[in-house]
Amino acid sequence: MPTALRIQGLKKSFGGLPAINDVSLEVAAGERRLIIGPNGAGKTTLFNLITGDLAGEGGKISMFEKDISKLPPHRRVHGGLARTYQIITLFPRDTLEHNIALSLLGLSRSRWNAFGSFSKDIYRSCREILQLVGLESLAGRLLSEVSYGDKRRVEIAMALAQKPRLLLLDEPLAGLSREERVTVKQLIGAIPRETTVVMIEHDMDTALDLAERITVLHYGRVIVEGTRAEVVADPKTREVYLGN
Repeated sequence: MPTALRIQGLKKSFGGLPAINDVSLEVAAGERRLIIGPNGAGKTTLFNLITGDLAGEGGKISMFEKDISKLPPHRRVHGGLARTYQIITLFPRDTLEHNIALSLLGLSRSRWNAFGSFSKDIYRSCREILQLVGLESLAGRLLSEVSYGDKRRVEIAMALAQKPRLLLLDEPLAGLSREERVTVKQLIGAIPRETTVVMIEHDMDTALDLAERITVLHYGRVIVEGTRAEVVADPKTREVYLGN
């Protein structure tokens, strides 16, 4: 099976202390991978290294067999990488459809018309994307007027609008009510297999249902990796993550 993401000996430190310490892992194309670990384990730092928001200090990152280690973030996006963030990064004074339009801006200059505004086709595309996440009826609503759960769905929609081959989700269920978690979980579960999904999440009960393989980080190292049953049964997981 083709490899969507391959990380080899990745390293990153802050203030002389290792945040990512010789991490290696492989994610198959179409796979649903969950990355877990206690606070400070290095999960979001790992995502930032994959996207290029942080520069590594050693090691190699490949996406679909292409070395992206030295590429700037926008080149990685154009290569098929998209992500969401632990802290929602949206534009609250804009409408939902305009937030989606902004996510498409860098992908095609032809979407601008001669007056510097968006062309008609982009709003058609925005509504189609919002329909995928069940928010088409709110397309013209200001982002500040919708629920936190809807904001999470908009953020996922913005990532999906880029038609990614590899999608990184950083705690997409964080802060959601029980009902909102169910909705967002269904949304993630419906993402086509053409998109490989790697997810960080603290809501173990919900997130484990979405994952085929799980990687456990602790102090910037991979300490356990395997299926749900293998990882949950491993004593190292219970010691550092489940508190047993």
